Amino acid sequence: MSEKALRLQSRHWFGKSSAGLILGFGLALAVSGLFAWLGPDGIDGGGGKVQFNMWLIAPVWCAVLSCVFLFRSSASAWLWLGAANALAFGLLWMVRATLI
Repeated sequence: MSEKALRLQSRHWFGKSSAGLILGFGLALAVSGLFAWLGPDGIDGGGGKVQFNMWLIAPVWCAVLSCVFLFRSSASAWLWLGAANALAFGLLWMVRATLI
């Protein structure tokens, strides 16, 4: 790869930021839901599990939002995060269907 291709650019910052905000939030919700169902004591885990699930959303969302600028273009950010959302929500739907 040439040096020009590896150089990070700020051309697509709005598309990448909006992908991170919108799809990152969806991905954080799905990951939190998966932990709620598959984590210790399942969905009925008492104590601070509900609070932990709620607070798990923020670091996952921030991690996605901070890593979204590593994509080469906003289209690839939307595509990959959309695919990750579809996979995560599909997995969450499957887990809920099998555990209920």
